[in-house]
Amino acid sequence: MKATYKLIVFAILYSSITFAQNQTNTYKKRVLETAEADFLTSYYNQDGDNASVTGGIGSEKLNDFTPTVVVSVPLNDDDVLTIDAGISTYSSASSSNLNPFDRTIKVPKSSTTVITSASKGTTKKVTNYAYVTAPTPWAASSGASRADIWGNITGSYAHSSDNRNTIVDGDISVSHEFDYNSLGIGGGLTKLFNDKNTTLGLSANVYLDKWNPKYPTELHWYLQGNKSLNSNYFQGVPIYNQNGVAIDKTGNTTPVWNPVNYSYIQNKSRNSYSVSFSFAQILNKNAQFSLFFDVVKQQGWLSNPMQRVYFSDVANYYIGDPASIPNYTSRSNKNVFQLADDMERLPSSRLKLPIGMNFNYYLNETFVLRTYYRFYTDDWGIKSNTANIEIPIKISPKWTLYPSYRYYNQTAADYFAPYEQNLSTSTFYTSDYDLSKFNANQYGFGFGYTDIFASWHLWGLGLKNIDLKYYNYKRSTGLKASIITAGFKFVLD
Repeated sequence: MKATYKLIVFAILYSSITFAQNQTNTYKKRVLETAEADFLTSYYNQDGDNASVTGGIGSEKLNDFTPTVVVSVPLNDDDVLTIDAGISTYSSASSSNLNPFDRTIKVPKSSTTVITSASKGTTKKVTNYAYVTAPTPWAASSGASRADIWGNITGSYAHSSDNRNTIVDGDISVSHEFDYNSLGIGGGLTKLFNDKNTTLGLSANVYLDKWNPKYPTELHWYLQGNKSLNSNYFQGVPIYNQNGVAIDKTGNTTPVWNPVNYSYIQNKSRNSYSVSFSFAQILNKNAQFSLFFDVVKQQGWLSNPMQRVYFSDVANYYIGDPASIPNYTSRSNKNVFQLADDMERLPSSRLKLPIGMNFNYYLNETFVLRTYYRFYTDDWGIKSNTANIEIPIKISPKWTLYPSYRYYNQTAADYFAPYEQNLSTSTFYTSDYDLSKFNANQYGFGFGYTDIFASWHLWGLGLKNIDLKYYNYKRSTGLKASIITAGFKFVLD
């Protein structure tokens, strides 16, 4: 917040100096005529069977609501200050199972018969219930990690040259979530040539993140209890093997659960450095083409300490009802949970190289064609392709429809394996299906309303634009999601 404050102060001071220097200049069109405010929101929900927190198996049910406010203020003819503030509130079955053992269900305990009328000789059966622990990867637990709020604020400042052929910008951002904090700093330079028909852009960003790591409950208490299965959380709690037989937790007569690879993370930093290049060209009065290329380097603890891994070469152990062990990978499992063999472990560096292009073509007064393609590769073994097409249909001077389609595919990371298929002898491993091989289809439809004169007003603000869109997303892994987005742009009178 202090950094954002400094940016605002700098912008105000700089604009004051610039204004004083240019008082005698001839008139020039302002970069932004008046202050604008965008009110944006999105609602996202998903479900699937490959939750990463529970080792690649379990409910992926998640709901997320994200309101955002973006305010852009012209400080003078050449300079614009923008503040972008938003939050994301979510609830997640997967994240809740960081601690699955606080989930309880009501079950019948006993029943008694009571007399309801002595004179009539009527009775009724009364059932007594008890609450029992029922951990499972297929339902949300009631722990603190079930829901959270992510918050972000970004301040950016852009200066345009007198001829509007050069734009210099900078930004600073701060974000927070329950398990990490992030500071971002960036800047860019944009040059326009050839009567503004050609645009070149160069930008760079640095994100300095720090983990406040949260660990799977059983692994955390295993280390906290000095690897004893008879202390802390494990005291008095039976542990069962794959056959549903309770083990001797002292290890004197039976093998015991022993996550030998597990340890707390030491390096809590996760930093990202990126450089982006862009080129755009207006080909003719109907066509525009652009290219972009990014180089992204990540360093630090790049795996997620919340995400469990299960090994194929290690015996399985469970807490809960042993009768449900044979149905562990089915949604019919309501009350048993497998103890993790370790958490996800990935290399401490990653190089990402995306390259893409856009081609937009004005067909006529009704139809516009917008296309996008991106190829991505990294040194973890992932290669992906993204193709998107949108065809805005102008049905009146103010109303436009937006049908769209997006296709995506990727190869698996070198370190990915599904539930129970990683090996304990590997250096790196994950069962996060975001790093698996899959393809996805997304269909979208929306509408937009634009009034360049902002004739409708609310509290001194003129409504300039409305956008409302819906997207349906499906992965080949079974994940399904729906997304609703809405945006309202107002201008200050």
